[in-house]
Amino acid sequence: MNTLRGSLKLIAIFLVIIIAAPFQIICRFFKLKPASIIPTIVHRIARYILDIRIHTVGDAPGSTPTLIISNHVSWLDIVVISSLQPLSFIAKSEIANWPIFGFLAKMQNSIFIDRQRKRATAETNSEIADRLSNGDAIVLFAEGTTGDGVRLLPFRSSLIGAAHAAMLDDTKKQTAPRVQIKPLAISYQKRNGLPLTRRDRPKIAWYGDMDLAPHLWAFLCEGSLDVTVFWGDAIPLGSDFDRKAITSDVERTIQQVLGA
Repeated sequence: MNTLRGSLKLIAIFLVIIIAAPFQIICRFFKLKPASIIPTIVHRIARYILDIRIHTVGDAPGSTPTLIISNHVSWLDIVVISSLQPLSFIAKSEIANWPIFGFLAKMQNSIFIDRQRKRATAETNSEIADRLSNGDAIVLFAEGTTGDGVRLLPFRSSLIGAAHAAMLDDTKKQTAPRVQIKPLAISYQKRNGLPLTRRDRPKIAWYGDMDLAPHLWAFLCEGSLDVTVFWGDAIPLGSDFDRKAITSDVERTIQQVLGA
């Protein structure tokens, strides 16, 4: 029964991708507005297929240009966050070459960073600043990798400077909207209506040297999942910007939410 359930979910998701992909390719090629909306629709359908129930606390950034700073637990985070509103992600460069997932990341206009190159952070900061100046919402997983969902890994501050760069962009000062930083905490709490235990965490969290395909298949074969998304208070960027202090504040906010 579980295998049949997993197979049906997988087929349904592939059908959604196959139907949506040509429309997204056309919209991106011609720079049409639906290019930012189609991924949200696809992830909402995927969320329904996967039987993921989202409980939201706080206010999403909406149309305000925002650098969203989130904890990172699993590939599921992408489905959850993407289904909330149009946005893009900052991802490690190797994901661009992954089968299927790399294509999907590119279709969502993700920003790829090569951590092996010394100039990568500066180049990525420039791209993030440009996108924020144009009004985008961009998600940064500040831990740099996935964790087990129980504890946070240290947050990195290097890419957060891009939000400030966008605010100070001399070429767009007259037209660029105000940029903000928004904390986001994701907490997976129930499976099949029952509270998750520490033993259940590896079935949800994808981290360390876990293989993606078996983890994905095992998840598809199981039942419903309840996740709570906590939006923290927006942090407006002013002239007294301190990326390390802001990173520390956001990390502390997310830690307190997850701890509670």
